Amino acid sequence: MHATAADPRLQGRDVRRIVYSEPHLATRVQEIGTEITTAYPDGELLVLGLLKGSFIFLSDLVRQIRRPLQVDFLVASSYGDSTVSSGNVRLVYDPETELEGKHILLVEDIVDTGRTLNRLMDLLWARKPRSLEICALLHKHIAKELRYPTRFIGFDAPNEFLVGYGLDHAENFRHLPYIASLR
Repeated sequence: MHATAADPRLQGRDVRRIVYSEPHLATRVQEIGTEITTAYPDGELLVLGLLKGSFIFLSDLVRQIRRPLQVDFLVASSYGDSTVSSGNVRLVYDPETELEGKHILLVEDIVDTGRTLNRLMDLLWARKPRSLEICALLHKHIAKELRYPTRFIGFDAPNEFLVGYGLDHAENFRHLPYIASLR
């Protein structure tokens, strides 16, 4: 599939290429849903989305998980006024759901540096869940600092600037039904 500036959702921007098409995303999300269903045969499962980037992936994913579950979200900030992560993560929105004793699946749109994920995992482990795993739609495999494995990965992502399907550039392009590499 090729998207061009003719797609009005792109606001006149051209894309280098469509990295993951809408059908390709749907197929992979269904497969991950099956993997998660199998991985959690019992116990309470809380799918915890990291906002804002994970919201589209998470909404599609939970509909593919064939077992009871709960959904909540967290909002973390590590940037402040800077464009570079400070590494100091604070929860802007803390989940209201009780975490102790539950299987927690932290859903992320993309794993890059790993700094935010490290801090979030530390904070979540302190809440005494039964288990705690990471599910990421995309993984760039450049997170040399990430101390926790990513158990469920949608795609090994190229080291390009990607938008769509929840991923943004200055809060734009999240609503694209595909993932594209911007020029």
